Amino acid sequence: MKNKVVIAGVGMVPFKKPGQSESYDVMGATAARNALTDAGIDYKLVEQAYAGYVYGDSCSGQAALYQVGITGVPIYNVNNNCASGSSAFALAVQAVEGGTVDCAIAVGFEEMSPGAIDLVFPAKTSPLARHSESVAKLMGLTDAEQQLPPAVCMFGVQAEMLQKEYGVSDLALAKIAIKARKHAAHNPNAIFRDPLSEEQILVGQPIYRGLRKLFACPPSCGGASVVVCSEAFARKHGIRSDIHLIGKGSCSDRAEYFEGDVMDVLFRGVSREAANMAYESAGVGPDDIDVIELHDCFTSNEIITYTALGLCDMAGAEQFVLEGQNTYGGKVVVNPSGGLLAKGHPLGATGLAQITELVWQLRGDAGERQVAGARTALQHNGGLGSAGFVHIFQRV
Repeated sequence: MKNKVVIAGVGMVPFKKPGQSESYDVMGATAARNALTDAGIDYKLVEQAYAGYVYGDSCSGQAALYQVGITGVPIYNVNNNCASGSSAFALAVQAVEGGTVDCAIAVGFEEMSPGAIDLVFPAKTSPLARHSESVAKLMGLTDAEQQLPPAVCMFGVQAEMLQKEYGVSDLALAKIAIKARKHAAHNPNAIFRDPLSEEQILVGQPIYRGLRKLFACPPSCGGASVVVCSEAFARKHGIRSDIHLIGKGSCSDRAEYFEGDVMDVLFRGVSREAANMAYESAGVGPDDIDVIELHDCFTSNEIITYTALGLCDMAGAEQFVLEGQNTYGGKVVVNPSGGLLAKGHPLGATGLAQITELVWQLRGDAGERQVAGARTALQHNGGLGSAGFVHIFQRV
C-alpha cells in the first residue's frame, strides 16, 4: 500500500531578471531553508534530496544544499528542461510514497542569461532534434526557420496554428498576458507587476509567425523548494499535515505525436496524458479544481493547456479567455501567482514555485491573490524534449 504524501513545507525566493539575482547556490539554499522553516524541521531529518536545474554544472545541487547542511544525505541532481523542478518533486514524492524514506526535499534553482533560450552545446546532437524535425516536416519550415532558437520556432508555430486552425485571435493571446500581469500585481515574488495593455502587446508586427515579444515569458533567476513526508513522520514531528498530494501524472512523448498533429509535439500530448493520469489517480475531474498553476511559457501554450487539462475544447478556447473564465469570478483561477509570464521562469525553480503558490492558496495564506474557498489545486509543468507533469493537491 502506498503512503499518503504530506506537503510539509514550501519556500521560494523572489524571482529576478538575469544579472540582478544572487548566485544559484545561494538562491537554492535560501529556498530550501525557507521550506524547512515552513515545515518546522531541521535539515538533519531529511533522508533524501533532489535538486532540479538546467544551466549549471554537475553536482550544483550539492553546492546549494551544503550551505544548508552537510549531513551525508543522498543528493540527486535532476535535469529535465523546464520541468526539472517538477521532476525533482516527483522523485521526492516517489521515495516517500513507496516507503523508501519518511522525509525528502526537492529544491530547484536557476541563474539564467538574457535572451531566448538556445542550445548550450550546439556542436552535439540536439535533444530537440526529433521535435524540430517533426515540426519542420508537418509545417513545411524553411532551412532559415529551422536555424532559429528552438523555443522561438516551435512556439511561433504554435501561436500561428492557434490563430489559423482554431480561430484564436491575437486579442485572446494578449488577454493571457494581461491577466498574468494583473495577478502578479499582488505577488511580491513576481518580476513583472506593472499592468499591460492590449496596445502595448499588439503594437507592431510579430517577431516570428504568430509570436509577439510579450506573448513569451522572460529568462529569470530564482529558487524554490518543497519538503514532503509521510503522515507518520508528520505526526511524530508535529508537522502541519492538512495539505496532501492526491493525484499525479508524468510522461514523455509517444511515437504517434511526431507524425500527427503538430500541437501534440508542442506540449499538448504530454500535458493531456499527464492530466488524465492525475485525474484518475486523484478521483477528481476538471470541474473539481479550484485553482491552477500551469506552464504558460508562451500565451499560446496556456491556451493549449486549457484544452489538455479538459477545461474547455479547442472550439471554445477563445470564448473561455474572452469571458474571463480563467480568472477570479470565472470557472477556475489560472496562475494567481502571475505564472511564468509575469512571475518569471527560472527553469529549475518553476515547478516547485508553482507548488509553493498552490500550497499557500490551499492554506489560505495567499493574501490579495487568495482564491476564495480553494480546496483542490492542480499544478502543470512541461519540459521540451519532452516531459509532462501534473500534480493535484487537496486540503484535507
